[in-house]
Amino acid sequence: MNLSQFTSLVQIPNEQEWGTHFLPALAKYEINTPLRQSYFFAQILHESMGLTQVEENLNYSAKRLVEVFPKYFANIGVAHRYAHQPEKIANRVYANRMKNGNEWSGDGYKFRGRGPLQITGKSNYTAVSKTLLGDDSFVDDPDLLLLPKWGAMAACWWWDNAGCNQLADDRLFKAVTRRVNGALNGYSDRLKWLARIRALA
Repeated sequence: MNLSQFTSLVQIPNEQEWGTHFLPALAKYEINTPLRQSYFFAQILHESMGLTQVEENLNYSAKRLVEVFPKYFANIGVAHRYAHQPEKIANRVYANRMKNGNEWSGDGYKFRGRGPLQITGKSNYTAVSKTLLGDDSFVDDPDLLLLPKWGAMAACWWWDNAGCNQLADDRLFKAVTRRVNGALNGYSDRLKWLARIRALA
């Protein structure tokens, strides 16, 4: 994919900047065939709503909390105590996993999803920071992943680290979706992005 093709996919104020940073990141992590790139961009453009939302939106109603996070909100009564409070929601659903502390540590919200592929959890922030920068800069300042320079590179790092290039080579789009999302949420929208990308070829 070239810069012109990339900018034809998204209409955001800083599309050129995102494109400029994605191109070297794609090369570094060998997302370098039409198949790999189409699968990659279909996923990130869904996850980030066309790069318009590179920070996780956790402003859920009680009803949606029960639907999306039934493990953590087993009934509507519990969900009402958290509804439309993103910080409390993140601290509950991301507690005690991905090296986050408990619900009261604040880690869930601090290490909520950021960047085009929504890097989430202290363990992932630590790993990508050590890999790209050799230190804990992303742990100390998670908002760095909102910048195109680091968001693009982190997305490509995660994709490679998760083995998604091989899944793409094997044409396993559902498996890629599960690897990225943990399930098949938004699968039809991901397929729509895939079709749009393929139409550029």
